[in-house]
Amino acid sequence: MSIVSVAGVSKRFGAHVGVSDVSFRLADGERAVVVGANGAGKTTLIRMLASLSRPTSGEIEIGSESLVDGRAGVRSRIGVLTHETMLYEDLTARENLRLHARLHGVEESVCGELLETVGLAERGSERVAGFSHGMGKRVALARALVHDPDVLLLDEPYTGLDRASLDRIEAVLEDLDDRTVLAATHDLERGVRLADRVLFMNDGRLIEDASADRFASVEAALERYEQLCRGPAGSERGASDRSGNENRSRNQNQNRNENGSEE
Repeated sequence: MSIVSVAGVSKRFGAHVGVSDVSFRLADGERAVVVGANGAGKTTLIRMLASLSRPTSGEIEIGSESLVDGRAGVRSRIGVLTHETMLYEDLTARENLRLHARLHGVEESVCGELLETVGLAERGSERVAGFSHGMGKRVALARALVHDPDVLLLDEPYTGLDRASLDRIEAVLEDLDDRTVLAATHDLERGVRLADRVLFMNDGRLIEDASADRFASVEAALERYEQLCRGPAGSERGASDRSGNENRSRNQNQNRNENGSEE
């Protein structure tokens, strides 16, 4: 059964297309990683799935309920870890989790358990303002799990982390085998290791949806992505661009020569 359904979703920012006609489904407990260069549309896609941004067109469903309609009950089934932690820095780690627990009607005892899970049980009474980026990311991951969501969305979960935080977050995510996970990351090695499926994006489009088992190595996945980005159309564009550049260069040289002869 599909718990996440994305059908023909697009997002425009004026004349710019951030995401173009993307469709895929994720089954209950399935994990997928979204791979793409900067500007490929990864973060925009995650933000729409997190209901932080509304699609220009298309439909997103969690279970059988529309996320686009904006019902609070649907959003409560989602946990989100964004690139920025979005924590209240004047509050302690435990207070941040307790606030989130109260908003979702969850027993506050879970906050201590999650601080233990992310390796910060002894730092729970400290203000987040004094935490490193990696420690803050761990608190943010704990917050995303407070209400025991069915779907966990991760935007660059590994970026800018120290080794201890990297290892801890990777271990926590590997243990979450009872929920659906969608992660957007530049860390292809960890992403492929985490995922069952790899969603390749380029220029806002989903260009391939592949099983992670298909790739024997990270290099193989990267090679496939580069091959997809080049493509016949990309090669033609590249040839056209090179031809145009050559023509402009010839014209500029001709103008310089003409100007030089006049002098």
